[in-house]
Parts: sequence; C-alpha cells; structure tokens
Amino acid sequence: MPFLILALCVVLIIMWLQLRKAARAEFIRSYMFPVGLLDKLQKTRPELSLKDRQLVAHALRQFFLVYHKSRHHQIAMPSQVVDDLWHEFILYTKNYQTFCQKAFGRYLHHTPASAMGANNNEGLRKVWHYACLEENINPKHPTRLPLLFALDAKWNLADGFYYAPNCRQQTGNGTVHCGADFFTSDSGGSSSDSSDSSGCSGGGSGGCGGGGGGGD
Repeated sequence: MPFLILALCVVLIIMWLQLRKAARAEFIRSYMFPVGLLDKLQKTRPELSLKDRQLVAHALRQFFLVYHKSRHHQIAMPSQVVDDLWHEFILYTKNYQTFCQKAFGRYLHHTPASAMGANNNEGLRKVWHYACLEENINPKHPTRLPLLFALDAKWNLADGFYYAPNCRQQTGNGTVHCGADFFTSDSGGSSSDSSDSSGCSGGGSGGCGGGGGGGD
C-alpha cells in the first residue's frame, strides 16, 4: 500500500508539472505587452511600421517560449531588433517582473553578448533548435528561417544579424551565418563540440547573435 501511495504521488506531481508547463506556455503566447511598448520601439527603429513592430513583438514571444522550453538554460538572442524590444520591455520594471514570474517562475536576466563568451554560440544552438520546432521546421535540413533568425535581414538592418537556412544554398559573398550549422543531435540543441562550426564572430553587422539570458 505505501508503494501505491508513493507511485500515485509521483504520477500526480508529474501531471501537475506538465499542466504548469503548458499553462506557462499558453500565458506567453497570449500575453499582451504593456501599452506604449511598441511606441518605445518606434523611437529606436523609426523605419518600422506598426505592423512591423507587432511582428517584432511576436518574435519576442517566440524567444520567451524558447527559454521556457529550454528549461531555463542559457540562451542567446539571434536578432538585434528583437533585443531592442526586450530592452524596452525590461524598462517596464513591474510589468516585466510580473511577466517573468508567471511565465518562468523566476526573473529572466539579460546578459550582454560581451559577457557571454563561448556560451553565446551554445545559446544560439538552443534557440535555433526550439525556434525551428516551434514553426515546424527541420532544424537539420531547414528550408526557411524561423522568425527570430529572419527579421534583421528582412528589414536590412545595418546593425542586424544575418542568417541563411543552409549555406550550401548560399551563393552571395556577404557575411551570412548558416542556420543548419547550429543543429546538433542533442534534442536540447547543445553540442559536444566546443568549436565554432557556424562561423559566428558575434557583434556588429553580420555577427552571430546579441545578448542572451537564463542559465541562473
């Protein structure tokens, strides 16, 4: 009898954790950003229309979902414009704190790219993996980029980060990093190879991702 009670408790705990995970994901998907947040982004990126800024907000939700699905591991931000919006959101201190608590059960800190070091590419691999799965893209053989990896190039941002789904299909000479090279056999998107197979240099136009968060 004690064994059955213990087994039942374990099953109930697992079910509760699964329900909580699903509820947090739904909260992130349906979250309404603070009024005025997109107007703040307009001051930073005046060339973006309201529709464009709404797309950036959608991409930021995708980034938060990636963090949630990665079990709060360290991840890196692949888009400069989405990073801009994240910064603006953090400045809404109470809103951001409440959002983080409900979405993750903890505060998601922003770590500058310069402080991430080698973790930057590892974090990008995780983001690539989960962002692809979120959009039903094969992370090993992508035919397109997930939104987070596509926006900077979509608007040709001078300080943006640029990627191609698969560099075997890339014929230009510009600095474009290969999404497929972020793939590893690890379902969590991590890699046993510490070398930079994606050719990421980090920072500046044509770099390979900005700051990140998590891992605490």
